[in-house]
Amino acid sequence: MRRGLLTTGVVTVLALAACSGGGRDKSDADDSGGGGNAPGSSGYTVAFITHETPGDTFWDKVRAGAEQAAKDEGVTLKYSNDPDAAKQAGLIQSAVDAKVNGIATTLVTPDALAGAVKSATAAGVPVVGLNGGIDQYQKLGALMYFGSDETLAGESIGKRIAGQGAKHPLCVIHQTGSVALEARCDGVKSAVPGTENLQVNGADDSAVTTTLQAKLAQDKSIDYVVTLGAPIALDAINAKQQASSPAKIVTFDLNQEIAKRIKAGEVVFAIDQQPYVQGYMAVTSLYLYLKNGNDIGGGRPVLTGPSFVDQTNIDKILPFTEKNTR
Repeated sequence: MRRGLLTTGVVTVLALAACSGGGRDKSDADDSGGGGNAPGSSGYTVAFITHETPGDTFWDKVRAGAEQAAKDEGVTLKYSNDPDAAKQAGLIQSAVDAKVNGIATTLVTPDALAGAVKSATAAGVPVVGLNGGIDQYQKLGALMYFGSDETLAGESIGKRIAGQGAKHPLCVIHQTGSVALEARCDGVKSAVPGTENLQVNGADDSAVTTTLQAKLAQDKSIDYVVTLGAPIALDAINAKQQASSPAKIVTFDLNQEIAKRIKAGEVVFAIDQQPYVQGYMAVTSLYLYLKNGNDIGGGRPVLTGPSFVDQTNIDKILPFTEKNTR
């Protein structure tokens, strides 16, 4: 549910044309030593479509997982993204028109994407959901889902900070209309009734910092700032310093910088939904469905989180963040 790479639009990640057959051809290991099949050797092309907004390292990990799975399975991967729901729906329709074999897509704005997903299923193109839309993916027609239960994740944060004495957390929503982000804050509020939501423009870090600084300076009763993405947590650190606020900072999602801030004690903890796994499993599940009719999850979402990262386990997790897999 975050912002991401600097380029919007379709990018052919594994560019060799797909061949026929649907099998998995043997191939030599690549130059990096990582092995895997030649792109296109399975005969399948998968469109991977997200609501990524420029600037968020979260999507780097989702994409890295998808690319690795495509490499491992010999799938040709076409990645595209747009934070605008109507434009994301257009990308899904374009993938259907291009006659891809499968589509993996985020579903954070399910109402806006419903028509495009229906078009895919009507055309016989299997769709897998990831990252957002856990409560809606089946209604939309997606076969499988990989991601975190955002309500459960929010409740987990809420219970933990309540145990630490939280009375007035500020939950910062950085993307309008995202059901996943709203579910996170609802979960926090269910455990800490004094939770207040604040809407910010997550595409503009300076605006986020300014808005948060003003809020923290105006209301010293705010004791926790709960951010819903790692880059927003970095903005919150700056805002807290500028406002001389006593609030503690906790966040959803992890990147290398946030891992360092956890180790330094500037962020109390992060909830990791393991985005690399989301990308990897979304592509792998489509490959297995196309090749072997497999259904992962038995009709239920496959949860990739929540997982707490704090000072008790940060030394183990930090090296993985350097590899862009956590």
